[in-house]
This record gives sequence, structure tokens and C-alpha cells, in this order.
Amino acid sequence: MSQSTKLLEPYKLGALTLPNRLVMAPLTRNRAVPPGMVPSPLAVDYYGQRASAGLLITEASQVSQQGQGYQDTPGIYSKEQVEAWRKVTDRVHERGGRIFIQIWHVGRISHTSLQPNGGAPVAPSAIRAKTKTFVNGTFADVSEPRALELSEIPGIIEDFKRGTANALAAGFDGVEIHGANGYLLDQFARDSTNKRTDAYGGSIEKRAQLMLEVSKAVAKEAGADRTGIRISPVTPANDVSDSNPQPLFDHIVDQLNALKLTYIHVIEGATGGPRDNLAFDYASLRKRFKQTYIANNGYDFALAEKVLEADAADLIAFGKPFISNPDLVERLKAGAPLNEWDKATFYGGGAKGYTDYPTLKATEPAE
Repeated sequence: MSQSTKLLEPYKLGALTLPNRLVMAPLTRNRAVPPGMVPSPLAVDYYGQRASAGLLITEASQVSQQGQGYQDTPGIYSKEQVEAWRKVTDRVHERGGRIFIQIWHVGRISHTSLQPNGGAPVAPSAIRAKTKTFVNGTFADVSEPRALELSEIPGIIEDFKRGTANALAAGFDGVEIHGANGYLLDQFARDSTNKRTDAYGGSIEKRAQLMLEVSKAVAKEAGADRTGIRISPVTPANDVSDSNPQPLFDHIVDQLNALKLTYIHVIEGATGGPRDNLAFDYASLRKRFKQTYIANNGYDFALAEKVLEADAADLIAFGKPFISNPDLVERLKAGAPLNEWDKATFYGGGAKGYTDYPTLKATEPAE
């Protein structure tokens, strides 16, 4: 592709100036160090290698032990985690990069072996998901959840707020709230998983309430111009669905726009699958949200260019291409071929398939 490609143009995102419009999507890699769920030293290299992306978004990081759903995912709730993440942000900034952390609570997509005192995972309603999680080196059915008590919900919001404060202390440029893919905030929003009859269940407005309250709390802590959110209106990931997703997500995005968050990061279609699994008008979200729209799911460079030219998105998030191409931006500039990714090394392990993918330059220049 030529140098004039829109993907390579700079872009102003809140307080940040991005050198290009490529975003590295959040990618779970399961390499944090137990028992403290601290990012490993390899994470410093991994994110540092990819610092030429317009924006890096880290793997999802739980805001509490209760928020963890898979083995070896990092957290952002302890002093040790903050110190380890600080090494990551320092390396990225040394290399001229910009990095947000994605913060999450998985809700019912968890296992008792990961929960405090072996308790049940929490959810809006006590409905077990028909899906598996990765624990103790293997895939296992998720555990039966319990419904959150109304009195517990302020604590969930507080966990997100504390995670945000910790992220800022760790040097992140901003925070992305994980409101997608059938995790806790998405579970509250969808009518297949939320059967509550209190202030957080029933109508669209009530089901959306937790996602919006978390967004408000995070934006207050970090600043709206350093707060983004990821949503996935029609994904079936983790056994979620909604009977009428268009008005639900139109409402959510109207409220997110009112909060003036810096971006919405939209998974278009089924996460990691077809983009047209269900009819949905993404242009409606684009029209309603006055700040930045990041498009995600199944984008290659040609589709990204087409969508940017049509002004249907501002930034494009890429996942797997960034796993296997730390210098994806440089390869795009040079029109160079891409490395193939090794799926067997996506989740767990060490440097293999994580920090050992070759760059166009066989050796990086000395720092």
C-alpha cells in the first residue's frame, strides 16, 4: 500500500496525537505470573515491540480477584501489579508509543477455582453460561454463578474506579472499559442474561445502568478524554444475546456520548467470526457518538481503507496481525508481507509466539 493510505495518517484522540490510525486490539495472552497475577517481564518486551501502533490497548485486566475468569490473566488491583505495569508503560513511552489498559470484570464467565475462597462467580442473574473457560491448563465448563445482591453493586463500580486510579498510577495514557463479549457489564445489558426485577433489570434503561454508572465513575477518575469503552452489540460470545439490540445499544451510545468518552470501540458482528451474523445498523452508533469510533472485527487493510475513506470509522483495531507482526505499521508502510500467526501459542506459554516474531529488520536498533 502507498504512503498516502488513510491508515497511516495522524489522528487526534482526546489529549493524544496518534501517528497513525492503527489500533492494537486488546488480546488475552494468559502469561501473567501467579499467584499475584502480575504482568510478566516478557510483557514489557511484547508491548514495547508494538509501540509504533497508533494506540496500544492491553489485554483485559481484572479489577478484582472476583473479576478474573481465566488462568494467568493480569490484574490492576494490587501494588505489585501496578509496579509491573509501570515497566510496560515506561518501555512503550520510551519508544514513542501510547497505551491504554483494558479493565474488566468477567462476571459469570469464571470458575470457582479462580474466585475468592472458591466461591461462585457473580452475574446479574443466576444463569449458567453454556461456554468454557481456561483453568488449570485445560478448558472447563464455567461454574454456576450467583446473582449479585443490590448492595454489592456499588462495590463493583468502586473496583472499576480503583482499577482506573491504579492504571493512572502505572503510567497508562488512558483506560478502556470492557463492556463487550458477554462479560459482566454486557451480561447486565442483555435480556438473555439479565432477569432482574430491581433497579438494574427490566427496561433497556435499567439493564444499561451498570455499564453507564461504571463509565461515569471511570471517566470521573481518568478524565473523559482518557476513557474509552468496548461494546459488541450482536456478538454471541460467551452465550449472550438480546431480543432487540438496536434500541439497547442506541440508548447506551447516546448516554456514552453525553459522558463525552473519548471513544467507543465497536466489535462489528460476532467476535472473531462473521461480521454479518445479525442485522445491525452500526452507522446509527457512528452518528450518535460525536467523539472517536474505533471499528473492530475481521478487518484487513483493504476493508480498513474503504471504511476510513467512507468516514464510517476514525480508527481501525487489528488483533491477530499485531500478534505475529510487532512492526505491523512498518510492514504496511513498506508494502511488505506479514508473518503468519501461530494459533497454538495464543494462550499461555513463554516467549515463543509472544515476543519472538521477527521484524523486517532482523535486529532492532540499540536503545
